[in-house]
Amino acid sequence: MRDINAKRRLLIQATSAAGLLGPLAPLGLNTALAQQQPAPRRGGTLRIAVDQAPSVIHPLLLRVNPEYLVAELLYSALTRLGPHMEVQPDLATAWSASDDLKTWTFTLRPGVKFHDGTPMDSADVVATFNKILDPATASPARNNVGPIDSVQADGPGKVVFHLKQAYADLPVTLAYTNAKIIPKAIATGDFARLSREAVGTGPFKLVNYEPARQVVVERNPDYYDPARPYLDRVVVVINPDETSRISSLLAGDNDVVLNISGSNVARVANAPGVVSLRTPSGQFLNVIMRCDQPPFNDPRVRKALSLAVDRKALVDYVADGFGTVGTDTPINSAYHFYRQLPVPANDPQAARKLLAEAGHPNGLKVTLVASSAPSTRETLAVAMREMTRPAGFDIEVQTMPHATYLDQVWLKGSFYVGFYNMQPTADAIFSLLYTSTAAWNETKWNNSQFDSLVSQARSTLDEARRTDLYGQAQALMAQEVPTVIPVFFDLLGGRRDYVQNFALHPRAAVFDLDRAWLANSAPKR
Repeated sequence: MRDINAKRRLLIQATSAAGLLGPLAPLGLNTALAQQQPAPRRGGTLRIAVDQAPSVIHPLLLRVNPEYLVAELLYSALTRLGPHMEVQPDLATAWSASDDLKTWTFTLRPGVKFHDGTPMDSADVVATFNKILDPATASPARNNVGPIDSVQADGPGKVVFHLKQAYADLPVTLAYTNAKIIPKAIATGDFARLSREAVGTGPFKLVNYEPARQVVVERNPDYYDPARPYLDRVVVVINPDETSRISSLLAGDNDVVLNISGSNVARVANAPGVVSLRTPSGQFLNVIMRCDQPPFNDPRVRKALSLAVDRKALVDYVADGFGTVGTDTPINSAYHFYRQLPVPANDPQAARKLLAEAGHPNGLKVTLVASSAPSTRETLAVAMREMTRPAGFDIEVQTMPHATYLDQVWLKGSFYVGFYNMQPTADAIFSLLYTSTAAWNETKWNNSQFDSLVSQARSTLDEARRTDLYGQAQALMAQEVPTVIPVFFDLLGGRRDYVQNFALHPRAAVFDLDRAWLANSAPKR
């Protein structure tokens, strides 16, 4: 078995964006991170405002950030991601791999209990992953936890993962948002029970779940780390209106606000008693085109759309300048294995010519669907409508509530605006969205050459080889344009100045509220 410390160093090197950007320490427009923090103080209630309802509470079936937040409070995974995208222990304290990287052994933390008082051991981990890997479960984690063939217990305290192929990133991918450990009795019994209640091993226990209004959790006295969490309670407040969320933060009614737009940064940064937060990220908006249906089954149409947009203008307009341009791949400089590609020119004449060659000499009329959350989806859709007219596109924008979008358009529509968080590795984002077997294969691009490049890259530890293969995969995406990715976002938010040890995580789906605490100046609730 390989030395675990060497393996951790390898995985951190292979997945940390710090190698390219320097440490991804969250940036604060009002000095978001204190230079020296006192010892954590226990107690108090933290109120955190989010923009969407956590409609799904089942930890294996989550879809959006507020759901990831709630699940992280209530459940634990085998591993977790640190602030620089490095892998850290959670329910597993150590791991090692065979020389061929096809067999991984994880040592479990002893003495862990589920919220109902039952002990957690290897049987629960095996049952959880069997449920994740079952296609009937339809868990997004199925194709995002690595090429797992089978999982078996090695006594109550160890779990062995047998993989279909060599895979260097397994400890990182096991921190995936939908890979929380649940009791065997529920995984093999009343699985739907977790859609109504929470039985996890996380730092907090569920008190009240009203997905349209608020979710309340309280400190788990049996959490595996007796020092954490420091907070007594967390209240997740649902408020889709950004102006109202920020007003509540400024008034002190809420303590943390996630996901604010760049246009409101100054309002937060200039408010007394408030700290604005900013973190570089690989979070992006993309325009999904179904490559198996007309008109987007013709790559000339997709390329024409790519050439019809002004990316720098979109960063300024959609991200209010708090972001970077994209080159139609989901990998930016926040990722390891990023290849810098030419930014597609804004060339309406070339786009119009491609449309004519594709059989649309008089232009092309299409309907672009945009969810209302986050609001940047609608902003991008409207900008696309206006920008692409000189190229011959006649885009009708259709907006709808996010719940309706998830039910009727997501994974079903032919032309719509997507929104995705940064994933921990290049392989993870490719395998989530763009390989033929991707969990959320929206584009149906299904390019065998791309699949092969990603598969080869995930199976080798040779740094130069992986860099070349992932670079080829990015270049192929930029050439074929299964999706237009024009803008990446910095993450923006705000907190009251008494909220300590909280910063926005580059992954956007990680929150670490078990490590946050409130200073003495916090209001008593």
